[in-house]
Amino acid sequence: MSPDEQNTTATGATSRSYPCRACGATVEFAPGADALRCPYCGQEQRVTAVPRQIREHSLDELATLPAKPRGSTPEGVRTYLCPGCGAHTESDDLSARCQFCATALVAEPEADERVTPEAVIPFGLDRKDAREALSAWTSSRWFAPSRLKKVSEAETFKGSYLPHWTYDAQTASHYSGQRGVYYYVTETYTTTENGQSVTKTREVRHTRWYPASGNVSRAFDDVLVAGTDHVSTDQLDKLTPWPLEEAKPFQPEYLAGFQTVRYNVEPEDGLVTAKERMAEVITADCRSDIGGDEQRVHSVDTQYSALTFKLMLLPVWFLTYLYAGRSWQVMVNARTAEVIGERPYSKGKIVAAAVSVLALIALIVFLVMRK
Repeated sequence: MSPDEQNTTATGATSRSYPCRACGATVEFAPGADALRCPYCGQEQRVTAVPRQIREHSLDELATLPAKPRGSTPEGVRTYLCPGCGAHTESDDLSARCQFCATALVAEPEADERVTPEAVIPFGLDRKDAREALSAWTSSRWFAPSRLKKVSEAETFKGSYLPHWTYDAQTASHYSGQRGVYYYVTETYTTTENGQSVTKTREVRHTRWYPASGNVSRAFDDVLVAGTDHVSTDQLDKLTPWPLEEAKPFQPEYLAGFQTVRYNVEPEDGLVTAKERMAEVITADCRSDIGGDEQRVHSVDTQYSALTFKLMLLPVWFLTYLYAGRSWQVMVNARTAEVIGERPYSKGKIVAAAVSVLALIALIVFLVMRK
């Protein structure tokens, strides 16, 4: 589907929106439906798939890209004209909502973008699904305050696409280390039993080490690295695994109605993290190749070839809620319904549980003493 409306501001930034063919309101992507849906009349317009494959980019292409990050201003902020009310919205996002009338806006990729999205995993869960996932999560939290279970009913979710890099590589590694093989020695020792000195024997395990070296190779596919530092990497990693096989070639229609964060981690920096993650797998391969009962890996020299990368957008529902004067954040994988996040603890419930345990212990002791 081609955009029905495009608007260009004085800064040259172009945005698009998608009018409903039935009532003229702005349609938004409907999670799980592979269609744009009008929030007012319910009319749906199918997203027509683009006739192209998801492309992996050679790492050599980075040498031809501008050295500085994208953005028509130093901060990368652009101003977009809303087709609904004519207001101007400043944003560094690829998609957002008009700050005045909430019209869904999608930015056109610009010439000064270093890398544009190649693939997207569309939202599969809508707000209702996300609330249900959160409700199940809160119900399973031990010692959570009772009010936490009401959050899914009272709070509003915000849907965002987060940029991620994926990297492919062929690796060939030479390692050196040691193979440890267990052997057992019978030892004699003296102990006291019933006031008497007794001599006994026992089998004591030792390890004999042998030098080891060899070569391992592995093909890595879609090593995932977050392309933004706006969200904790540790938190994002907990949302994995992502069904990357369900990714579709990038189309701006999938972004309509959601926030889409631009990457601020450059692909070169992402590659450093990807190699660190590959190194963990390679070291495990080396240990497996060494064999024996224990392994020591002293050095690994890895050669990389066929290095490729792409920029992918992944869907997340965000919820930030206030409790006891503090903000708590929860994230829901908008494809798999995995929920991760922070939660408060109820001191009253913890104290009550501790008292119950002590009471149970006291009861057991009392019953044993009566026998």
